[in-house]
Amino acid sequence: MDFELSAEQKEIQALTRDFVRGEIEPHAGEWDREHHFPRDVFAKLAELGLMGVCVPEEYGGAGADFLSYMLVLEELSRGDAGVGVTVAVHTSAVTLPLLRFGTDEQRARFVPPLARGELIGAFALTEAEAGSDAGSLRTSATREDGGWRISGAKQFISTAEYAGTFLLFARTDPDTPGARGVSAFVLDAEHVRVTGREEKLGLNSSTTNSIAVDALVDADRLLHQEGKGFHVAMATLDGGRIGIAAQAVGIAQAAYDVAREYAKERHAFGQPIGRFQAIQHKLADMSTEIDAARLLVHRAAWLKENDLPHTEAGAKAKLFASEMARRQTGEAIQILGGYGYTKEFPVERYYRDAKITEIYEGTSEIQRLVIARSILGLQERALAQG
Repeated sequence: MDFELSAEQKEIQALTRDFVRGEIEPHAGEWDREHHFPRDVFAKLAELGLMGVCVPEEYGGAGADFLSYMLVLEELSRGDAGVGVTVAVHTSAVTLPLLRFGTDEQRARFVPPLARGELIGAFALTEAEAGSDAGSLRTSATREDGGWRISGAKQFISTAEYAGTFLLFARTDPDTPGARGVSAFVLDAEHVRVTGREEKLGLNSSTTNSIAVDALVDADRLLHQEGKGFHVAMATLDGGRIGIAAQAVGIAQAAYDVAREYAKERHAFGQPIGRFQAIQHKLADMSTEIDAARLLVHRAAWLKENDLPHTEAGAKAKLFASEMARRQTGEAIQILGGYGYTKEFPVERYYRDAKITEIYEGTSEIQRLVIARSILGLQERALAQG
């Protein structure tokens, strides 16, 4: 067992960290206040190959491994979690499923523009009454003129108003309830109408939209097999959850960095507050839990990279890392005291950004269910029942 990053992984990590320090950290607070989506940043990330880190070179990517991609997400989220989630959804939830489930023609057609950052991807699964219960979605796809007529509405879709490619899920068999009647489709921006933008607690440098679709698309827009869309969605979330866990680690690391430096510089009762045992214990717990979460992320990433089962490992990583990030960003505010509650320091932003990691790509409650089914041998039975 080797815990040392490879030379290539260290290089990608350092490249991302340098970019974050120069291009993201100085502006993150302003983006948050102004709810600004930094489109130019993604163009620059694309120039560095970071919009397709783990995509093979033959499809326009950098050809690195999945752990390298997790390192990129952690560093991006350390600077600004909104940037991190945009890259995570773009890569984990759109580009990689196209690589895995697409035909040769679909991979050649759709993946390179995404991997090169020419287009941004969006993942359209959630509906107003189909969140955790994704199998109850109502968006429909019916055969028409040799293609598919797709009609419906989606909610909480990251980056929809800036996306060029959508991985969208619709019901192709209205007579089959639950997951078995769902299929996956690849749509373009012209097929989708953005109907709203959410005002959120955090992640204000990313956009979250509601969308409507009423489009006739060619038959070759079906991804994988008809009726197998739920399998595509769940496999996508298995890997995507590892990315959200990496995002949570990055947010927590940023909060810890600020709290540690503050504890060294802030004086009370004639000495730095870092000399007080209460503060030392908080920092010790923060550092320990961040390390533990990072190891869970790296283990899950290694399993995925080696084509080993990773559903349980990914769920554990996301569950622990997200709840850790919420706890420890709160502790960072506590260490800074009154300053932590103001926008003079970024820890309040980290706290707001951390909360969503317990919700999207599967709530903590769903992660516990996934883990429990796995350890009790119930996962396959649940999937078979749709």
